[in-house]
Amino acid sequence: VIFDEDQSRRVLQTGIDHGLTPRVHGNQLHQGPGVRLAVEIGAASVDHVVHIDSEDIEALAGSETVATLLPGADFSTRNAYPDARGLIDAGVTVALGADCNPGTSYTTNMPFCIAIAVRDLHMTADEAVWAATAGGARALRRDDVGVVRPGARADLMALDAPNHLHLAYRPGVPLISSVWQASRLKYSASEVKHD
Repeated sequence: VIFDEDQSRRVLQTGIDHGLTPRVHGNQLHQGPGVRLAVEIGAASVDHVVHIDSEDIEALAGSETVATLLPGADFSTRNAYPDARGLIDAGVTVALGADCNPGTSYTTNMPFCIAIAVRDLHMTADEAVWAATAGGARALRRDDVGVVRPGARADLMALDAPNHLHLAYRPGVPLISSVWQASRLKYSASEVKHD
């Protein structure tokens, strides 16, 4: 369902009035009011932001609204990719997500999305990994995840690679050797039995 600007404002304001944190799906398929509406209402994030102009970028740069880029969807639909470089250079906080859904992006593979972000969105590997971790936490308005520091949840993964650059440069290669969630080991490649 697509709502026009006034309908969207009413739906989002009703959610705010009932204690919900607004998020906007905007500007995925064409230029529209989604980005500026997200900023106007103080949305935590606006997702996709593919079809934007300099006014949209300026509005985002002067706000707390995070631009969540979902390159897996753009890859699957052969849509244009968002102007990540323009957003980052303007000072916009950028998050990176997989957007797993059966219609346009049936992937949960974040290393794949990081590789697309580096190759096609012209992000550096550092920017893409930051966007996929700390940027995602900011899009959720959380400061206890997406970072490594005392007091954080310690959701971590270790790579079977010399460094994080291999997430971007070796797409499709399983590099995750172990995963911790809230300081507890949840997965170890060395414990997986191969038939």
